[in-house]
Amino acid sequence: MDSTTIIGLVAAFLTTGAYVPQAVKTWRTRRTGDLSLSMFTMVFLGTVSWLVYGILKDDLPIILANTITLGTSFIILYFKLREVMEQRRAG
Repeated sequence: MDSTTIIGLVAAFLTTGAYVPQAVKTWRTRRTGDLSLSMFTMVFLGTVSWLVYGILKDDLPIILANTITLGTSFIILYFKLREVMEQRRAG
């Protein structure tokens, strides 16, 4: 493994890891009131795009980082959408 790939893996670990605490907090509390729906929708769609790009380029750091980020951002987005729908039903 060359140094460029190692740097990419370190960057992937750090930026992807940044979502884990928020995903864990969201999972535990089931609350997302202060989070922006449009921001997390954009993050989710951007992550899907980066994952496809990584697959097309056969780039391991991009594939790994975006696979994990997709999972954590999906958790957050799921609870955000659920909260928005509950608020709309409540009036």
